[in-house]
Order: sequence, then C-alpha cells, then structure tokens
Amino acid sequence: MRAVLSKAFSSTLNTPESIRPFSSVFKTSCQENLKGEVDVQILTLLQSTFPAVPITADIVEGSSPLTDNFKALVAKTTNLQKVPFVWHIMNSEDYEKQVKAKGDMKRFDFIHMIQMIYYVDNLANTIKFYHSLLKKNGRLMIIIEAGNAGWDTLWKTYKKELCVDAITEYRSSADVIACLKSQGLKYEEHAILNTFDITECFNPSSQTGERLLNFMTAKDHFYQSFTPEIRAGMLDLLRNKCSTEKDGRVMFNSNLSCILVHA
Repeated sequence: MRAVLSKAFSSTLNTPESIRPFSSVFKTSCQENLKGEVDVQILTLLQSTFPAVPITADIVEGSSPLTDNFKALVAKTTNLQKVPFVWHIMNSEDYEKQVKAKGDMKRFDFIHMIQMIYYVDNLANTIKFYHSLLKKNGRLMIIIEAGNAGWDTLWKTYKKELCVDAITEYRSSADVIACLKSQGLKYEEHAILNTFDITECFNPSSQTGERLLNFMTAKDHFYQSFTPEIRAGMLDLLRNKCSTEKDGRVMFNSNLSCILVHA
C-alpha cells in the first residue's frame, strides 16, 4: 500500500512546479476509519515522501461525531500541526451541491475515497464530480472491496436481505471499474490481499462468532434478524464460497482493491 501511494504522489508531483502546495481532499465516511487513522497515515506518508512540499487538506464527512474523532487525532499528531485543515461536515451529495452553487471549483492534487462508495446515491455522478476536481496530474484513489471476494459474494447473493439500511446498493471494485470504463477514464488497479478468521461464526454459542456475523451483515442481532433458512444459507455461503480453510481455521476472503484514477 505504501508503494502504491508513493507512486501516486510521485506521479502527481513530478512537474516543474513540484514545490507548489499539495492540496488533498479526504472522504472519511467508513466504519474502518472512524477516527481518521488512515487519513493521518496517508498525510504522514505524503509528508515523509516530500518534506519540502506544503500540504493542505479538505475533509468531507457527514457525521459530526466522526469529524470530532478525526479532529482529536489530528490534534495529537505532532507532524500535522502545521497542516491547514478545512472541515466540511456534510455528505458527498451536499458537498457537490455546495461546490456547484458557489461556482468556485477548488482543485485538488489527491482525492481519496476509502470504503465510502457504498453510501453515495449515484456512483457514476459521484466519480464524475470528484474526478472533475482534480488538478493536472492529480489522482483519485478509491479503496473498496474486491469483486468476487467474500464481501462481494455475501452481499450480492443476499442483496434482498442485506441492502435495506444504510447500504441500499452494494458495490465492489467491479462496479467501480465498469463505471470508469463507461466514462473513458484512465485508471490502474492494485490488489490489497487480506483475510480474517471467521471460524467462531460456525459455533452458535460463541459471542465472538455472533459479533462477527453482526458486523458482516450490518445487523445488531444476526440470529434474530433472519429466518433459520436464510441464516443457514449465509453460513454455508460464508464457509464454502467466501472463505478458505487453513490449519482447521476458516479464513474469510476480505481482499480489497485500490483503484487510482488519473486526471
């Protein structure tokens, strides 16, 4: 991942005016990034890669509590004290409306969307809008679950049962790439291999297993949320289609895809 980001930053800054300020916008709406840890890591990597380049950061986040978490982390991170932050507490669609209403299209060198594409109303319009905000040589980075990996298989097989709350349409890297191709955008895809142990999910008396199942189905109570037939089908799918077995453990395929879209 560090190598991918370093390559993206190098491509963006490999210009005659490479010491100009580097502006970035961070979309942080995802449970995996509740306190902005990933954003801070990216900013820190950018600083270490190009220590002479001034950085500014715009944050778009629809949740005030999550924004407060991120601000608290920034306040504790010494190397970010001199980075100017602009906080936009609104969802992606409202940010787009605000930008278009003002008519002042602020441009960015780097925009990232980590695990947030599921929450936008219109995938094609969202990608088109943020791509339009890139400066010359800029990059839009989208990190999302890989197509045909465990999450994709589970959520698309049981779309009717799972896509009913915050996520109404599950999307994987395959959907994003199809959208990029339809818009004629240049991109490169990098695999992020990942697995985690879900063996406890198959023990009905395991609290750890139930918490994992709650997390994977975005439900508060897995066993109360589905009929016995649906539960059995999900568990069978998780074991036989979404995972591999290693040393007696069931390892869920949680591969991600990092997609870098060129300006």
